[in-house]
Amino acid sequence: MPTQPETQVRGDYSYTKEYMSWLIKKEMKKNDVTGLSIALVDDQKVVWSEGFGYADKAGNVPATPETVYRVGSISKLFTATAVMQLAEQGKIDINKPLQSYLPEFSIKSRFTDTGPITPRSIMTHHSGLPSELLKGMWNKSPEPFENDVKLLRDEYAAYPPNYVYSYSNVGVTILGHALEKVSGHDFCTHLTVSLLQPLGMAHSKFDPAPDHSLLAAKAYRKGAEANELPLRVVPAGGLNSTVLDLSRFMKMVFAGGRVGERQIIKPETLAEMLRPQNAEVPLDLDLRIGLGWFLGSLSGIDVKKTGPVAQHDGATLYHRSQMIVLPEQKLGVVVLSNSATAGEVVGNVATEALKLAFEAKSGIRQHAQKQVKPRTGSLPKENLQAFEGRYATIAGVINVTRQADYLRTEVMGKAVRLVPRVDGLLGLQYRLLGLFPISLGQMDYDGFSVACVAGHDILNVRSLGQELLLGERIKLVPIPEKWVRRTGEYEIINRDDDAVLIDNLCLRQDNGLLIMDYTVPLFLDGRMGKAITPLSDTEAITYGLGRNMGETIRVVNVGGEELLRYSGYLLRKKRD
Repeated sequence: MPTQPETQVRGDYSYTKEYMSWLIKKEMKKNDVTGLSIALVDDQKVVWSEGFGYADKAGNVPATPETVYRVGSISKLFTATAVMQLAEQGKIDINKPLQSYLPEFSIKSRFTDTGPITPRSIMTHHSGLPSELLKGMWNKSPEPFENDVKLLRDEYAAYPPNYVYSYSNVGVTILGHALEKVSGHDFCTHLTVSLLQPLGMAHSKFDPAPDHSLLAAKAYRKGAEANELPLRVVPAGGLNSTVLDLSRFMKMVFAGGRVGERQIIKPETLAEMLRPQNAEVPLDLDLRIGLGWFLGSLSGIDVKKTGPVAQHDGATLYHRSQMIVLPEQKLGVVVLSNSATAGEVVGNVATEALKLAFEAKSGIRQHAQKQVKPRTGSLPKENLQAFEGRYATIAGVINVTRQADYLRTEVMGKAVRLVPRVDGLLGLQYRLLGLFPISLGQMDYDGFSVACVAGHDILNVRSLGQELLLGERIKLVPIPEKWVRRTGEYEIINRDDDAVLIDNLCLRQDNGLLIMDYTVPLFLDGRMGKAITPLSDTEAITYGLGRNMGETIRVVNVGGEELLRYSGYLLRKKRD
């Protein structure tokens, strides 16, 4: 590992490059990452850009700063910026109902006396719309994303608007359709003319399909070449770009929305995009989001003493990406990879690069800071008992049970203890064979608590100084006999040429709870389990708060056969 000099000249990024080159190679080898590119920006200058590994391993083509990747959800920053350009022109009022600009939009709702879905609530992921329409999302020949408006007419809203943060590709996609209606141009053309060309992003393009030029990166999973299918939801994730092109976007942010003599977006508009929009939403706890931008230390992004932090990551089937900017310091980094195993790598690399760059620019050391693991304490048994129960989380159902002076649950397939700490929170403790303490990485420092917020019993996690919603305690309701008879294994009968996003589905009972188990073969190992709450004999919802929760499973009759419908897919119960 390179040794950091005792002193370094302000603005000298030599050690940053040296250390990061070492770290990137180490992380790529450890995580079986085939190709990765990085660019580091100081105000209006790219102070470092480099590629590592391969864009095309079989063809012996190295990854470079000019390599074109799928950037996934970083695309949403461009969609939000384009919408705000139209707002500046008086063509969109982001506080008006979406239907003002997309009259054909409608969705069923079980909620009364709620406000409308607006462009603002969509850009902050508080629209209450479903997270995904999985059917046809990745397909050899995806339908136009404009068709999502028709598909939503038979779906239900998951939440009332501005009730809880719930990430929604669906929302950003239909907002892209509204942009088309207002601008009079198709989405890809409008984004090219309004943003990509003025920014000088010559190798970037919004497109359902991955780039296939000589500069394009091939996709990989665990070192093997894979097929990155086209994506339907183009406004939410359809940008092909390079780290150098995305550096131009960051430079525009640091210049107050200006590129050369052209004002891409007004400084006050940019400031609004970077302003926390959800401080008045109780269930969001410490999570903060701007218009398109995530704010603060999320997803392991731990950068201190720098002022505001804004970021967005991205994932397609096989590409991973991370962009972070420090607006006050005018520092930014973007990391792109063509490997499905690079999810943590791009975040870790971007964070460490930005820490070192901040030190080099400001002279303020923070890279050597270490967290102190809280000491074990004690809690009365009744306090421990308050944690007991099953919780619906984005990672599935977590069961917390009380033993003696600790609680037990499972994390990443490991049986772990939740033990009292001196700060009043609970910490995770894992013992190999029940005897030998083993580190759980960052989770060694995370603390857990329970609370009642807005009528919901929730499990919280305090991580990197922020308290975030982890899960909601599940309240059992009687399972109607018709749903009991529906338990069993299921198959998707209308997958067609889709990527296999979910598979091996099984509806089962577990101590009075209905659970849908399934695999996510392209993203996770093992099985996931979602709690299902029946609302009637023919409708149920996925229990919980947040992404992919609150969404509806319906019983439908197709050709005299009873099927389950979820996120556009038709599920048939397998015969015994």
